[in-house]
Amino acid sequence: MIDLGHYQDPVKIQGVLHGTKTIAVVGLSKNELRASFFVGYYLKRHGYRVIPVNPRETEILGERSYPSLLDVPDKVDVVNVFRAPSALPGIAREAVEIGANALWCQFGVINEEGAGIAEDAGLTVIMDRCLKIEHARYVGRMHWLGFNTQRITSVRAGLQ
Repeated sequence: MIDLGHYQDPVKIQGVLHGTKTIAVVGLSKNELRASFFVGYYLKRHGYRVIPVNPRETEILGERSYPSLLDVPDKVDVVNVFRAPSALPGIAREAVEIGANALWCQFGVINEEGAGIAEDAGLTVIMDRCLKIEHARYVGRMHWLGFNTQRITSVRAGLQ
């Protein structure tokens, strides 16, 4: 069984967020109702360069879309994955090949083999977390709602 806690370390998450300029979003959809579109839009709005990776599209969010990570001509800091867990090993190999610094797997994208491929090559791996939510949590975009507690939970500290 995979230890998700290892892939959800707040210090690693914050390091990725603060050390990132360019994010390739694998599986970014141009459908405004899809979570990937909303996350990509949010990230772009908060100053990140978002590179869509979707073989079915030529442009998303005003940016050229590439069929695969290997087709992206620019340096990618983070590969953010919105694909089925079974696709993760291949995506991880491509992330390693292009020299990405981190592999970020959205909610439900859990694959031990893919995580191992990326980690063995030195990439930071975040798994089963939403990049937009974590950005809001750690960069302070949620504080006005009273949630900037480093953790969102309904359980009071000490009662776990």
